[in-house]
Amino acid sequence: MSYQAPASYIAFQATYPEVYAAYEQLGATVHAQGPLDEGTRSLVKLALAIGVGAEGAVHAHTRKCLAAGHSAEAVRQVVLLAIPTVGFPAAMAALSWVNDILEHKDAP
Repeated sequence: MSYQAPASYIAFQATYPEVYAAYEQLGATVHAQGPLDEGTRSLVKLALAIGVGAEGAVHAHTRKCLAAGHSAEAVRQVVLLAIPTVGFPAAMAALSWVNDILEHKDAP
């Protein structure tokens, strides 16, 4: 079984194709600015998703971290690093979201 984007994400793409295209272009542009490689960017994006408490983004960026070659240990360390910044309860929620992906059979 391969990864399927959430239905709401797919519906957004179909309903607002121009907005989605602009969003994708913005993402590509900011990723190309600066020296960070894809693997480092994936960890940073995961940390940002944890910081704002965005479950779907934590799921997506966990997948991207794995696809970039990061281990489950590295991904979980990002969650641990969040504890002193976002607090224990928020980090534990993020850990459950990360584990949703790490423990799922079709994780990359």
